[in-house]
Amino acid sequence: MFLEMSSTLIGMLVLVICVLIGVAFLTLLERKVLGYIQIRKGPNKVGLSGLPQPFADAIKLFTKESTMPVLSNFFLYYFSPIFSLFLALMSWMVFPFLTNLISFSLGLLFFLACTSMGVYTVMIAGWSSNSNYALLGGLRAVAQTISYEVSLALILLSFVFLVDSYCLLDFIKYQEYVWFMFISFPLMLAWFSSCLAETNRTPFDFAEGESELVSGFNIEYSGGGFALIFLAEYASILFMSMLFCVLFLGSNVFSFTFFLKLVFLSFLFIWVRGTLPRFRYDKLMYLAWKSYLPLSLNFLLFYLGLKVFIFSFMI
Repeated sequence: MFLEMSSTLIGMLVLVICVLIGVAFLTLLERKVLGYIQIRKGPNKVGLSGLPQPFADAIKLFTKESTMPVLSNFFLYYFSPIFSLFLALMSWMVFPFLTNLISFSLGLLFFLACTSMGVYTVMIAGWSSNSNYALLGGLRAVAQTISYEVSLALILLSFVFLVDSYCLLDFIKYQEYVWFMFISFPLMLAWFSSCLAETNRTPFDFAEGESELVSGFNIEYSGGGFALIFLAEYASILFMSMLFCVLFLGSNVFSFTFFLKLVFLSFLFIWVRGTLPRFRYDKLMYLAWKSYLPLSLNFLLFYLGLKVFIFSFMI
């Protein structure tokens, strides 16, 4: 029993460390790609072609003095970024390992619970800063995330009906011969743009709208607090890319192609940021409730009918 628990804890620790290293190099990839999109070089001064740049940034941010607004609600302001990163890393525990880690049978429900809790950290970070800009950013983030969580949950439910399981390992097994991308292409596109909205990325970055809200919900954060919010956002991007690969691209997580797909999906997040302008807020809400919700509901009913038909045919 003790050996099993200790090996599980060590596995979790290794996974978290690997995710954090992946996040570091994802930030470097983003700065390089955005640089080339804007016809300039990205970071290229630190070390060999800028490779140690993320670690230099981390040292700078964590050694920088943190400012505490006098009128802020101190404990909530201080702990929001910590819980934000904690929840982002907790959602990684559903990674479909075949070993005795936490790839449990209700993994998708755990993912939905973690992403729902992530809304509170952004809202509390915005409110506790006691700044109008931060509060507006927090309110926008809450409305946006709740709206797009509905379509995310319904799209997931469609595949749960097909596979009859909440475990990600079953999704890999069922896509051995044909990927779900081919049988539900519109759902794949809706899922990808919902992931962009869920992680507050361009063109849905209203919580951090620099042109309107200076820096959005994280305006009062600097140093370590800002770094933790930053890490949480990029850990969520990597996780959404991983989940996309497992749900739609039939990835065996122990194959090299899985990591190629994951890097390509992360690249798409960055490419969208370098290409598209910010949406208008009313159009964002219109897209969620008038486009994605009917689409995901129709596919849900279609897959439910398909499952009933297959069962009746088998009987």
